[in-house]
Amino acid sequence: MKKLINVLFLSILTLTACGTSGGKVIDLNDSQFAAKATESGVVLLDVRRPEEFAAGHIAGASNLNFESGTFEADIAKLDKAKSYAVYCRSGNRSGQATVLMVKAGFTHVFNLSGGVIDWQASGKELVTN
Repeated sequence: MKKLINVLFLSILTLTACGTSGGKVIDLNDSQFAAKATESGVVLLDVRRPEEFAAGHIAGASNLNFESGTFEADIAKLDKAKSYAVYCRSGNRSGQATVLMVKAGFTHVFNLSGGVIDWQASGKELVTN
């Protein structure tokens, strides 16, 4: 019985690690998010204001301003089949943005729960180019 429980537990961990969220937002800490962001095909999306993005963002990110008033129209132009790793300053805006993305039909959506605050606190860099 213990062996069966261990196999089931490892299976669940493996499925979770594969990165499919099945229409739910998955909150990740900074280390998990860093790993997700380097996976092939994952789109890194910064949902802060353009001036925040310009002041420093995670390397490879694109900026889509959650507060623009056109965010829902902007995400409608994105490929819903891709995986998106989404972040903001603290995790608040990205949390709201990822919920909207799931409601719009995105199925692989990951949120940096502590935002760039936690990202930088753990020693990870932001870039300005």
